[in-house]
Amino acid sequence: MNNLLVILGPTASGKTRLGVELARQCGAEILSVDSRQVYRGLDIGSGKDLDEYLTGGEPVPYHLIDIVDLEVEFSVFEFQRRFFEVFESLQQRERPAIAVGGSGLYLEAVLKAYRMVDVPVDEGLRSELQGHSIEELGQRLRELRPTHNTTDLKDRERLTRAIEIARYTARHEPAPAPEIDALVLGVRWDREVLRRRIRDRLSTRLRGGLIEEVEHLHAGGVSWEKLSFLGLEYRFVSEFLRGTIRSDNDLKQKLSSAICTFAKKQETWFRRMQRRGMVIHWIDEGDVAEARRVIESNGGFAGIGNRPT
Repeated sequence: MNNLLVILGPTASGKTRLGVELARQCGAEILSVDSRQVYRGLDIGSGKDLDEYLTGGEPVPYHLIDIVDLEVEFSVFEFQRRFFEVFESLQQRERPAIAVGGSGLYLEAVLKAYRMVDVPVDEGLRSELQGHSIEELGQRLRELRPTHNTTDLKDRERLTRAIEIARYTARHEPAPAPEIDALVLGVRWDREVLRRRIRDRLSTRLRGGLIEEVEHLHAGGVSWEKLSFLGLEYRFVSEFLRGTIRSDNDLKQKLSSAICTFAKKQETWFRRMQRRGMVIHWIDEGDVAEARRVIESNGGFAGIGNRPT
């Protein structure tokens, strides 16, 4: 039987609603797989929707939300480490785990158990590399790691860090990953319906205080530059507050269009996951009954349609 249920899908597809409903039915806990929801203070713009976990029935425990401050540079390595820690804790307590999210890289990092290690800064190596040209650094990286990100070869800082990582990982084995046997469900909608859901959700968030949230973050010391890297909502609202976007309607139109484009990129990532061998069972419009049927026909999960052994 699968020991992890995964609910993925593009933004505004209703992943959380489906995940929470299934969790209530089988006594599971939710592991959020979202690169922004880990940050405290990013509430409306990151779509935490915490009320979905707390209302409509028995509260559903959740993890990996509000775990670090904005000053922390949170990496996919750190996410993987924390996800595995929570997953293993739930296994020990015999609590079912449901992972819910749309961050493709984070999903793949845990489902494929990417081999990653936490690479510390090596001041001695960095001092040694300072006297070398970019071409020489590029050759050094190729010797250490024949396959690499070509963008690393264009910037001295990225080159230095890439060499640092390549040398360290050649000498240090990553910690063993837990055994994960996942059943993956994907939520999908007709493209135009999803666009309408995105527009409607954005309107709700703007009325619900999204602009005020960004104002509060900036007043609390978060720079405009930092905000621009925290996702589309924070980038576009920052531009609105700085006067680059001049009207409420313009903000709504531009941000809505950008989120729709982002949703298409998420769908492209999920299709790539499938091409690489991951089986995703697509659930039209996040229908709970259909999700249960898929779970039942694929061996069951935590009391939902378990087959006798």
